[in-house]
Amino acid sequence: MILGIGTDLANIDRIAGTLDRFGDRFRNRVFTPAELAKAARRKDEAGTLAKRWAAKEACSKALGTGLAMGISWRDMAVGNLPSGQPVMALTGWAADRLAAMTPPGHRAVVHVTLTDDHPWAQAFVVIEALPFAPQS
Repeated sequence: MILGIGTDLANIDRIAGTLDRFGDRFRNRVFTPAELAKAARRKDEAGTLAKRWAAKEACSKALGTGLAMGISWRDMAVGNLPSGQPVMALTGWAADRLAAMTPPGHRAVVHVTLTDDHPWAQAFVVIEALPFAPQS
């Protein structure tokens, strides 16, 4: 069953301007060390971070809270599988909120997809509850 859906559209140029204006203060407030390391390896750091910004916004919407109620930006982290597929890891209050909204006998799966076409970066997040397999 679907527990939540969120989407966000971020302007890459706006994120680039914020990076220029606030630098590491912005980077360290919003992104995890792993997200920053990935962006630093990319030709388009702002585009990489804009996609992650959009994913965090989309995830907070899928959690039903927006960026309120104690969720920290860094409680939602975007990584990638070896195939390149993006994945979302939740910690802190975001993980607590996910656990609270997951029905008994189910496990939550957070699906995320990212795209960009300058000057836009977009993310969709779907939170799904899957029943645990019956034990034999």
